[in-house]
This record gives sequence, structure tokens and C-alpha cells, in this order.
Amino acid sequence: MRWDEMRQSDNVEDRRSGGGGLPVKGLGIGGIVVVGLLSLLLGKNPLEVLGLVQQVQQHAAAPAQGQAPAGPADQGKQFVSAILGDTEDTWGQLFQQSGKQYQRPKLVLFRSAVASACGQASSAVGPFYCPGDSKVYLDLGFFDELHTRFGAPGDFAQAYVIAHEVGHHVQNLLGISEQVHRKQQQVGKKTANALSVRLELQADCFAGVWGHYAETRHLLESGDMEEALTAANAIGDDTLQRNASGHVAPDSFTHGSSAQRIKWFKQGFDSGDTRQCNTFGVQSLG
Repeated sequence: MRWDEMRQSDNVEDRRSGGGGLPVKGLGIGGIVVVGLLSLLLGKNPLEVLGLVQQVQQHAAAPAQGQAPAGPADQGKQFVSAILGDTEDTWGQLFQQSGKQYQRPKLVLFRSAVASACGQASSAVGPFYCPGDSKVYLDLGFFDELHTRFGAPGDFAQAYVIAHEVGHHVQNLLGISEQVHRKQQQVGKKTANALSVRLELQADCFAGVWGHYAETRHLLESGDMEEALTAANAIGDDTLQRNASGHVAPDSFTHGSSAQRIKWFKQGFDSGDTRQCNTFGVQSLG
């Protein structure tokens, strides 16, 4: 994709302390507890978290919170800033068309562990959005995991991940997240998981809506769509569970199957219409 032609956002908060690279392997007991709590709090698939736990070590304290200077070679930050900037432009226009004002989120880059309004988080949870502070949190090492562990390389696959988390921000602004979380407190675990799936699939659809407008601005290239669909397939609950244990338990899904994630991303991408992303208004998610 032509991400270097996108406007770079100035809403990227760099909390990395030093150079790049992947987190250190291995995780202590304290880190496992944090991962478990965040799985519940953020609706992350526990198997997805456990699969990453084996490759991540959580530090006892968060990295230094000061701004890490970005040199001209910090392409990772430049890429993230460009994708975030383009989502800002897209959602800003869509909100304006509906008579609303889009509040831009912050995107926090961190390494290994980070403090958020949702608690202390390890890289093991993967990228996440915290509604408590309206920030997206991302360890760039996840993109290496996406390529090497999940077999989903490519810049548009990475952009899909960012756009998905921004989709959660859109849900937060529209009050959807609060409604769903309130409902989850009133129902059993199986129904709560099903609501989480619908929330995640809507974020996928919103990511597709952004992709639609990126394409209309001629920012996508041949093969980009396939990269996003490969990523959606790789991180479906059924695929993650099958790879982790050889078994699939649909009642435990929190993000949706590979087929569902592909379907809803494509629905947003093909239509460019947020009204086509009402995953809560359909009996079957497909």
C-alpha cells in the first residue's frame, strides 16, 4: 500500500525506551496473572494470549514513560503514524456527515509492558484499545509475530490490525462498547462471549470501511486485500484454538471464527457503509 502518501498523525505517543526489537522470551508468574486479568477485562481470546505468552517476558515495571526520540530510520513509527492519520481523516469525514464530531484517539507505542487506564499490560495480550483513556496500545513486535507466527505478512495486514483497534474507538465514541459491556454483566459467560464476538466483528467491519476509503483514494496496491484477509483468517478463534490444542470450542469464542472475521471485514470494505456493520442486528453472523 502507498502508506507514505498518507498524512502522518501527531497523536502517536512513543513510550519505547531505546531501540527496536522483539520482547524478551519467557514470562513470570506475575505476568501470567496480568495476562489472565487482561483477557477478561479486554475480551481477548485466552488461547491467543497463552500462545503469545510463551514468547514474551513481562518486565516487573513498565518501561520509562518519557518520549523516545524517533530518528529518520524509525520506519515503524512512521508507518503507524500514517495509518492512524488516514483513519483520522476517514472517520472525521464520516462522523461529520452524520452530524457528529470525531474525537481522535492516541496511539501508544510501547515495548514489552505498558501502564494504561485498563491496568498494566504485557505485550502478550497483543494490540488493544482501552476505553478508559481512549488510547490504542501497540508493541511493534506484534507485527513480526503476525508475519512469522501467524503467517500474515504485509503492510496492509498490519494496517488492518491498527484499523481494527481504531474501530473499537469508534464503538466507544458511539456508545456501543458501553452498552455491550453493561449487557455482559447481566448474562452468563456463553452469552457474554457471543456479545464479545459481535463487538469484535463490528470492529473488523469498521476496519473494512476504512480500507474502502483508502482504496477510493488509490492508496492500496495489488495484493493488499489478500494480506488483510490472510491476517483475518489467521487470528480467527477457531484457527487459533485448532493450532493451540487441536480442538475448537465455539462457545468460548470471543473474537469470531476466521470465516466470520473475513466476511465482516469484506462487508465493510465492499460497502464503505457503517450501516452495513450492524453485527448486533443480524440473527446469524454467518
